[in-house]
Amino acid sequence: MSDFVICINNDSNPASLILGKVYRTLQDAEAEAHNMLRVIDEDKSEPDGYLYPASMFVPIDLPEAAERVLMATGN
Repeated sequence: MSDFVICINNDSNPASLILGKVYRTLQDAEAEAHNMLRVIDEDKSEPDGYLYPASMFVPIDLPEAAERVLMATGN
């Protein structure tokens, strides 16, 4: 799974997720086994992220420079 995803559906969580925004994911094999992703969302109060259905996101590959910037900013 990619370290980054784009939100394609925020219908059930419009306050926590922005449609079209890139989010960082955290590895969670148990969540992935249930078609869920652990995502650092807009709240950012939970450093371990929140679980969301994987269907709400599309995994993406970013250029290395973009990935470094996003990781450094906590996204």
